Amino acid sequence: MIQAKWILMAAGLALLTACSSGEDNSAATDATNETEETTSETKEESVEDSADADVAEEELTEEEATEENADEEGETGQAEPLYRVNPANSSVEPISDANPQAVLITIDDAPDKQGVAMAETLKELNVPAIFFVNGHFIDTDEEEENLKKIHDMGFAIGNHTYSHPNLKTIPEDQQREEIVSLNDRIEEIIGERPEFFRAPHGVNTDFSRALVEEEGMVLMNWTFGYDWEQQYMEAGALADIMVNTEYLRDGANLLMHDRAWTAEALPAIVQGLEEKGYEFIDPAAIEGVE
Repeated sequence: MIQAKWILMAAGLALLTACSSGEDNSAATDATNETEETTSETKEESVEDSADADVAEEELTEEEATEENADEEGETGQAEPLYRVNPANSSVEPISDANPQAVLITIDDAPDKQGVAMAETLKELNVPAIFFVNGHFIDTDEEEENLKKIHDMGFAIGNHTYSHPNLKTIPEDQQREEIVSLNDRIEEIIGERPEFFRAPHGVNTDFSRALVEEEGMVLMNWTFGYDWEQQYMEAGALADIMVNTEYLRDGANLLMHDRAWTAEALPAIVQGLEEKGYEFIDPAAIEGVE
């Protein structure tokens, strides 16, 4: 018994010595853990605060960048125009450093029977264009849907008058009706008024020019086109003349129509122009477009 008692006393003394030296102090370990956890939490909070500050700084930087871009683009939020239409010949000329070796694709009499297919072709080829619309081609639900499809593919919509008259043969009140009523109709369908105007047969009057300006549209005719001539109502012949005509030059304003042979020739026309080094002008980059 005495030996056992001394053994127990020795064990207690050893335990007391160990606790004093910290070799097996579970209470101290718990306190240390609590301190470490508190320190860890404080560090995490500090990291989170720092991360929040970084995010705030990034957001501020993005906001400042947006403001700078807005300043560069002007109060309207639109980028500076790259091209302008020459009123003398309707060619599209570069502003400042824009690429001069570029042409503009335009499609008249849309959306008749081929308009959507032509838009799909151009979309696939990544080529922008203006589709000039006639009112008598958007009279039905199906025709309205065709116009929406062309617009939804990202193509610019132009005004080509409601019923395609020679403006010089009709009085001013009728000219107004032909132009403004079509703008109203197009806006009703796609939610936007046309940015461009082209008169049927390329014939304008002093009144129509003033009215187009009043309506905020860019007026243009064209540089060349052939698809209404009998010898070019075939895809191969049309593609050849559109690419190899003597009138092809920088800034050319290419006139085509919503026709079956033109739709068939379109890929070859685009390819031929690209092979000659031409780019295609985005209508949104033309001066006067908001």
